[in-house]
Amino acid sequence: MSDSGLLIRICGKVQGVGFRPFVWQLADRLRLYGEVCNDSAGVEIRLLAPVNIETFIGQLQRDCPPLARIDSISVAPFDWQIPPKDFTITPSRQSQMDTQVAPDAATCPECLKDITRAGDRRHGYAFTNCTHCGPRFTLIRAMPYDRPSTSMAQFALCPACQQEYTNPADRRFHAQPVACPHCGPQVSATFQDGKIQAQDQAALAHAVAALQAGKIVAIKGLGGFHLACDATQQDAVMRLRARKHRPSKPLAVMLPDVSWLARCSDDSPQFALCELLKSPAAPVVLTTKSAASPLCEAIAPELNEVGLMLPFTPLHHLLMQAVQTPLVMTSGNASDCAPVLSNNDALTQLGDIADLWLLHNRDIVQRADDSLVRLTAQGTEVLRRARGYVPDALPLPPGFAFQPPLLALGGDLKNTFCLVRGHQAILSAHFGSLPHSDIAEQQQQAIEHFQQLYDCTPVAVARDAHPGYVSHHQAERHAVRTVDVFHHHAHIAACLAEHHWPLDGTRVIGLALDGLGYGEKDRLWGGECLLAGYLHCDHLGGLPAVALPGGDRAAREPWRNLLAHWQAFVPDWQTRPQAQSLLSQPWQPLSKAIAAGINSPLASSCGRLFDAVAAALGCAPPHLSWEGEAASRLEALAHQAHGISHPVTMPLRHTENGTFLDLATFWHQWLDWQALPAARAFAFHDALAQGFAALARYHAVRTGIRTVATGGGVLHNRLLRQLLHRYLAPLNVLMPQNIPAGDGGLALGQALIACARLQHASASNSSGFKNKDLHD
Repeated sequence: MSDSGLLIRICGKVQGVGFRPFVWQLADRLRLYGEVCNDSAGVEIRLLAPVNIETFIGQLQRDCPPLARIDSISVAPFDWQIPPKDFTITPSRQSQMDTQVAPDAATCPECLKDITRAGDRRHGYAFTNCTHCGPRFTLIRAMPYDRPSTSMAQFALCPACQQEYTNPADRRFHAQPVACPHCGPQVSATFQDGKIQAQDQAALAHAVAALQAGKIVAIKGLGGFHLACDATQQDAVMRLRARKHRPSKPLAVMLPDVSWLARCSDDSPQFALCELLKSPAAPVVLTTKSAASPLCEAIAPELNEVGLMLPFTPLHHLLMQAVQTPLVMTSGNASDCAPVLSNNDALTQLGDIADLWLLHNRDIVQRADDSLVRLTAQGTEVLRRARGYVPDALPLPPGFAFQPPLLALGGDLKNTFCLVRGHQAILSAHFGSLPHSDIAEQQQQAIEHFQQLYDCTPVAVARDAHPGYVSHHQAERHAVRTVDVFHHHAHIAACLAEHHWPLDGTRVIGLALDGLGYGEKDRLWGGECLLAGYLHCDHLGGLPAVALPGGDRAAREPWRNLLAHWQAFVPDWQTRPQAQSLLSQPWQPLSKAIAAGINSPLASSCGRLFDAVAAALGCAPPHLSWEGEAASRLEALAHQAHGISHPVTMPLRHTENGTFLDLATFWHQWLDWQALPAARAFAFHDALAQGFAALARYHAVRTGIRTVATGGGVLHNRLLRQLLHRYLAPLNVLMPQNIPAGDGGLALGQALIACARLQHASASNSSGFKNKDLHD
């Protein structure tokens, strides 16, 4: 004879976040009998009748743990062969993978109390965590998420930790990384020879002394290493820059605690910034630099923003409490190399940079860089999506049926990849530039790990259409069909996906603004107006194409772009007083190469237009040391004159090939206007925003479409973003917020376009797929 009951399935982010003990406590409170377990599809609850299911589910949804997220709840009848006498938590079951992996979470307030409370058995312990905080993604080897499947498997629990781990009423119940000084990972301080100089709190003291003396310390964290030094000592920061060959790219800074924010940032409201800094993701937050900041000028030279973060692990908390000064926390890698992940690699590859190594003996399974965000009037803008956000799954927009596994490889710069399965997309953490072979190797290892973790093998691979991209050729490693996607179509599709634009929704006016990407008819795009949906993309116009003298060198030497623009739009440029700096460069051979079309491909690049204007104003160096340096300096200069009136415009010019912004008019007006550099920098931003807004409105009227979607790395320019949003009113404007506007979001757009084409081809041709359905 069997007893009736209910089987409740919970899907979402419900593993590794304290969900089972929460269910146990709820069942105990409601005096219910049954069991709860993890499996590869989520959490399964079996209850013995009678059950007030409305009350139970209501409290599940209302009171679930802070790191959990319920995506769906299903209820079905269940027959007990042997009725339960209480409520228990049972071992995990293996089944088809459909759950989510939780991101790493910053130290919670309760664990912070533990490590700072004298007499607590975890006082001063650098690996304290519970079900509400600590490492997740960076230590998982396989699913379901249980301790034997993590890099904590080698650390056997002591009796005290075992008691916490097995007690459902304890907040450390089944916290897989749970540990204490008697049984868990240990911190050590070494020099490059690897010989341990000190351990645990003595190791921290060594690191503090080195930092206070102006030394550089390599620190092993959650998903990689940091290189740290005193952010208030100019000499220390310049030493780090020299050793890392990073002359001017801004450096992230960790503050000892939130009280330092008001001293380092002029942004308001401070409350919102504090909440973002203290969130479980604990990202680096870009804020406006304070004029009275204690941070030295070398942190972010020539820029008006600085990236700040708070300690996010117990190790960082203990270090910052001891040093009591802001520290640079920049990525632990040598120039043009992938970040190191192992102790041995750190000792070898950072040998010419660090003076001391603060290591630990817990393996990093998956790389996760610091996430980078900014607070805007529209909400949080994610510039780099990594630690704390990855691998949170993204729901597919309405209209996308249950998808077979698909992999999208992203682009070559700021690379991320995307795995689609069922009704979700999982966007990877940031990797960087794939032309560096060691970064490409880390990315390929991560792809294999994701496929194993989520138990799915792709049936198709989406890739950038550019035939010269590393990511384009990576697709050849997979013996499945490929889907080629235009770069800027993917940017717009990523924005649509983030805003849950339905598959059968109307097409939108797309503004895709970036440095460079492959477009139709082998053209190089970068400042485009498109008519786009997931399935189709038509080019409407944008910026006119201008030569890139020297090809890729134009992206590193802004004066080359200035020469190309002036040669195209300002025939008398040599006679103008603003030409002196350009005339001092070796421009004559390049001028002839441009005229002859030798190694000077045409591109409608918005990024290179920024470089040209920055070069004309003298705020860009002759040779850039990091991508976006000229544009970022130009924006910082423009903020000094925000809102001034000016006579500069970029009117529309209609041709048989589309509608384009008139750069000849812009350059003549801009050069003829006598104003200070800051005013001219602002005038450029304002004219560009008004020009693209006018272009979008023109096509909105012509097509009857009222929605504009934006994308591309230029949209990370805070000033241009604000101006575009203002001038596009009253149209419905979609801007990237939670997914990077730049190439970090490209893979999501590729994935959605590929899914749409495969779904459309399958529906329209049951006998197979046709290339015309799969490629731009």
